[in-house]
Amino acid sequence: KYLLLKVIFDLSDVDVVERSRYDMSFKFFLDMAPEEEVIHSSSLTKFRKLRLKDMNLLDLLIKTSVETAQNQGVLNGSTLIVDATHSQSRYNAYLPKEILQKRSNQIVDAAGKIDDTKIKPLKLNDCSTKEALDLSKSFLDDLLKEEKYLSIPSVKEKINYFKETIEDCESTYTVSVDEDARVGHKSEDKSFFGYKSHLAMNTDRIITAAVVTTGEKSDGCYLSQLIEKSRENGVEVDTVIGDTAYSSRDNLDYCFNDNIELVSKLHPHIVHGVRKENQAFEYNKDAGMFVCPAGQLAVRKAR
Repeated sequence: KYLLLKVIFDLSDVDVVERSRYDMSFKFFLDMAPEEEVIHSSSLTKFRKLRLKDMNLLDLLIKTSVETAQNQGVLNGSTLIVDATHSQSRYNAYLPKEILQKRSNQIVDAAGKIDDTKIKPLKLNDCSTKEALDLSKSFLDDLLKEEKYLSIPSVKEKINYFKETIEDCESTYTVSVDEDARVGHKSEDKSFFGYKSHLAMNTDRIITAAVVTTGEKSDGCYLSQLIEKSRENGVEVDTVIGDTAYSSRDNLDYCFNDNIELVSKLHPHIVHGVRKENQAFEYNKDAGMFVCPAGQLAVRKAR
């Protein structure tokens, strides 16, 4: 929950913890009493950088949320909606100098709203990563000497976020590739580098199962797995709604055998069929033409 607040409000670890001390909306979201003490910011930093490596953590969190929804009486119906979302790899999101440039510009913008004093922005476009880090540290040192900026919360938050970004870049900028990510396709002419999250949710928009794969995997291959995981989490399933990707022959057979109604537009291969190996055209070398399975020679050569 702390990490979610951090992402939503663009705060550093220090500031998200500090704001949680006095902001009642944060306290409410964190399910804390007004007088309850918050965690130390270093604990959040450690969790954010190390994370948990348990492969079953996602399933455990979803199962807990489903159980909570059932106990509160908000999980109704036996219809699942299935789909897949795309997640970009961290590798091609931002280069270190690009994210440092972005964070420094946020400081300049925040300070410009307070008075007419213009902070000279950083120019990191033509720098190497090491040069960008050195310039960013120098820029940060100059800012920390200006008491008027440190006394303004909106500017101080951006400065702390910039400081945290420098520390993150120092520890991770040597990582040059995400070995697990793969190239997937959103459309015929649009690709992405990252992962796919295959999700199942009920009509109340509560996620009941999830499977994370590399980006090149097909959406429809994980329908049975999503249904089984949803059932393991205590969800009854008698209807599944999905797009054309889920109307493969294997999925149709699985749902038929399991007495599940699959609502999905049929793929043209299902409607019109595809040629089997023994029905394929053969090339007649002597005639220089193709022969159909019935033995008829092609009428002409296409140019």
